[in-house]
Amino acid sequence: MRVRKVSRDDLAAAMREGWADRSRRPYVEGEWGYVPVREGYQADLDLPERRPYRGRAFQMIGDTAVLHGPRPTEEEVAAVVAWRRPVCVLYLAGIDGIRRLPQTEVLYGEPHLVCHHENGFRYWLNPAEVMFAQGNLDERRLMGRTVAPGERVADMFAGIGYFTVPMASAGAEVHAMEINPVSFGYLKRNITENNIEARVRPEHGDCRDLLDGVYDRVVMGHFDAPGFFAAALAHARAGTVIHLHALGDAAAAAEAAAKGAGFTAAVTTRKVKKYGPHIWHVVHDVVLS
Repeated sequence: MRVRKVSRDDLAAAMREGWADRSRRPYVEGEWGYVPVREGYQADLDLPERRPYRGRAFQMIGDTAVLHGPRPTEEEVAAVVAWRRPVCVLYLAGIDGIRRLPQTEVLYGEPHLVCHHENGFRYWLNPAEVMFAQGNLDERRLMGRTVAPGERVADMFAGIGYFTVPMASAGAEVHAMEINPVSFGYLKRNITENNIEARVRPEHGDCRDLLDGVYDRVVMGHFDAPGFFAAALAHARAGTVIHLHALGDAAAAAEAAAKGAGFTAAVTTRKVKKYGPHIWHVVHDVVLS
């Protein structure tokens, strides 16, 4: 494979160049990226072709590989390391409680601070300390396209800024609330990193205590969100849209709760990702009237 060698920080820009072969994936090792070159353009190196990866599924968060599901074998970890050359490999056994504390085991390397690039944004985090669900990629992109400039938005479980960053970047005024102090530290850093300080009000604590006034839109990006739905309704009006995340179908319960608060709710549901056998992570878009 004919490639040009660029720094890891310049990789995204290089892939947009006219000489880059975007039909092929770049190869990253350490601080360097190797970008495939189209025919007719000069290359720096000619790397041997790599065989397609057929091993255990994994996610890359910055330079850290994260594996889910059953505990991986040594052979599976070795295959991931040989294929993607991660600096660290973590096994994520689960997520614990309202603070979303990851239950991780280090399988290779050392956990560390990473900068994860996604949809043109930068997220700083240590994947061993806080959750980053890459399966929600399309949902984060959708929130950035859905909001309108000037909307007053409550992000009740802001985490490190998963939804806050794309929504504020699209012009929304976001009240970002997070109970986990470690996640809240990363949230503040990511607000600064993405130059959205003027449109975000971050607050640390229980969102039920921090909600104030009335919001045009409420994002409830947590599996425990149905238990917090009444708090969101108390700060809504006719026309407010609530994005209620849940494991399994909570639409009927949301409609009943909205009716009890004096609203009529129109609910549409979409599947985000499969969470387990016969269990889906879904989002209910609840429009109040």
